[in-house]
Amino acid sequence: MKILRVEELASIKRSIETGTEEQLEVVKKIIADIRAGGDAALREYTEKFDRVLLSSFTVTENEFTEAYHQVEERFVSIVREAAENIRSFHEKQLRPSWMTTEENGTILGQKITPLDSVGVYVPGGTAAYPSSVLMNVIPAKVAGVKRIVMVSPSDAEGKLPPAVLVAAKEAGVEEIYKVGGAQAIAALAYGTESIASVDKITGPGNIYVALAKREVFGDVDIDMIAGPSEIAVLADETARADEIAADLLSQAEHDVRACSVLVTPSIRLAEEVALEVHKQLEVLPRKEIAARSIEDYGVIYVTNTIEEAVDTVNSLAPEHLEVITENAMELLGKIRHAGAIFIGRYSSEPVGDYFAGPNHVLPTNGTARFSSPLNVDDFQKKSSVIIYSEKALKENGAKIAEFARMEGLEAHARAVEIRLKND
Repeated sequence: MKILRVEELASIKRSIETGTEEQLEVVKKIIADIRAGGDAALREYTEKFDRVLLSSFTVTENEFTEAYHQVEERFVSIVREAAENIRSFHEKQLRPSWMTTEENGTILGQKITPLDSVGVYVPGGTAAYPSSVLMNVIPAKVAGVKRIVMVSPSDAEGKLPPAVLVAAKEAGVEEIYKVGGAQAIAALAYGTESIASVDKITGPGNIYVALAKREVFGDVDIDMIAGPSEIAVLADETARADEIAADLLSQAEHDVRACSVLVTPSIRLAEEVALEVHKQLEVLPRKEIAARSIEDYGVIYVTNTIEEAVDTVNSLAPEHLEVITENAMELLGKIRHAGAIFIGRYSSEPVGDYFAGPNHVLPTNGTARFSSPLNVDDFQKKSSVIIYSEKALKENGAKIAEFARMEGLEAHARAVEIRLKND
């Protein structure tokens, strides 16, 4: 890994994958075809891209049952425990509707309502992650969403990965369709004969899925366009080099564009971690991917002080931030920009990926400066409630009408004044 002085700090932002003009045109055509052709077009694209001709897109109860027979009981037990941790954490995010009454009799408030329906996209092949099923579905369930639809591309035999089906069942998904790609996003957004449209689409996917989500945004809501994974580790001389190296590689193995950064005031630790990363790389199963990631996006910044190190990670605004220092909790209040913050030696990033409870769908590419992890609020909407009293209108009506006329909106002013006149 490259070791640089903090004065050489560079943003960890990578170019967002906007796709080529050709890819965008393909996506636009797929969306238009699904809107026009419904199930027939969806079936054609599934055969073309997934190499399977499906008589029905729906996952049946028999397929759920078969999936449970194909995984170890130990795995089911772990999924259930992880699901309970995730559910418990997200239940704490729930907020009630509220009302307040003013002295003049006016009642103001906010009504919180769950979305009617949500679609969750789950990638297929080697990128099929049961943990992502839990992280997308459970907050929606906690929020009160009644209809949660999952879509995922099948293999050539028309099957979905057993672990994904088990995770979906444990999370409470009943409606699953074996479709993927931009065509699945289009089906969720606009509906077909088999798949009713939804109000919001969440979940990761390839460049075609990402482009499709961008195209349908506005007709439906989406969660985010997430970039490659990131980790920053803030550590001092009390940290172990082998543990930090393992954490950095845990993100590097995701993607050749994943970013792994260590920020430390200790040059000794920096040198030891650099050596340890390359040592551990040699025995990593996904060595080729991780090595490319470390070469292109792996860096160690050496600062003059721990305070400067904190400023550095705030500038980076990483997706994942580990703080492994003496008295790490004392630094928590100074951390302003990070998707998820892991405090202490035993809070390795994978703890959050799978089991602790907080969501692992996090803002990337510096967007932690203004974005939050996927949460219950993402699956609810808020309506303002205004119950204005007669007394309040008499007190404030003239001011409201004057404000309206200042903006040149005479009808607004008259809508208030007619009530004052009638009374």
